[in-house]
Amino acid sequence: MAFIKQENRFDVDTLDLPVVGIAADVGRHDSGMHSHQMAQLLYAPLGCMNITLDNTQCILPPTKAAWIPAGVEHCVQMRNVVAYRSVYFDIRAFPDLSQGVKIISVNALLQALIERMAMWEWDKPIKEQTAAMALLAEELEAAPEEPLLLPLPTDPRLKSWLSALRSGEELPLALKIMAKEIGASEKTISRIFSKQTGMPYQAWRQQWRLHGAIERLALGGSVSEVAFSLGFSSDSAFISFFKQHLGNTPSQYIKVKTAY
Repeated sequence: MAFIKQENRFDVDTLDLPVVGIAADVGRHDSGMHSHQMAQLLYAPLGCMNITLDNTQCILPPTKAAWIPAGVEHCVQMRNVVAYRSVYFDIRAFPDLSQGVKIISVNALLQALIERMAMWEWDKPIKEQTAAMALLAEELEAAPEEPLLLPLPTDPRLKSWLSALRSGEELPLALKIMAKEIGASEKTISRIFSKQTGMPYQAWRQQWRLHGAIERLALGGSVSEVAFSLGFSSDSAFISFFKQHLGNTPSQYIKVKTAY
């Protein structure tokens, strides 16, 4: 069956099929770094996932999906219950699918296609898959990409600091305070971030807070709770920050399915 239990071991590379869909309700989970011989479309209509790629991380709320090409190492983490949906594609059968990692918006049609394909029986005749697959490919091509990929610094001086951030134990503080904690000058920290992430520390810090806001909202946190947990001075300051970066208020971003 396409619907699997969390405790079941699953290795898609043992299946010789052009398309494989799976669905599962998954609690707190860490997949560890791994890769597949098949390309993967990852989505959750309920809950939120964190994905780590090569020195990059992204957040995946219910309105977004991740496209992960074959052979790309990644780790998927869930910190609460997630309605996990994944559709795998044999790149030999679908050579025209994207070869780059991307996060895309999910409209109602794409969501319905993912749900349908994730629930397919694995022995479904190929001729019965053709129409849905063609439509899915068209929707994947048309879906807007989202700026939710965040490069991570690799300098060893930041290893402990970054580990604490990723575990949720700390927040990225202002550059002056952060540099003092690390034991390096502000100039050195700024140079590391500009070189290794392609953005100044302050821009990186804001993007990290944005990821944290999306995750907390997707897990059911109120605007007030999220604003306080991320160190904003007020709810209005948080809403303004969120809207400036994503074009919607927090409630609009999480609840409204993107149409295009």
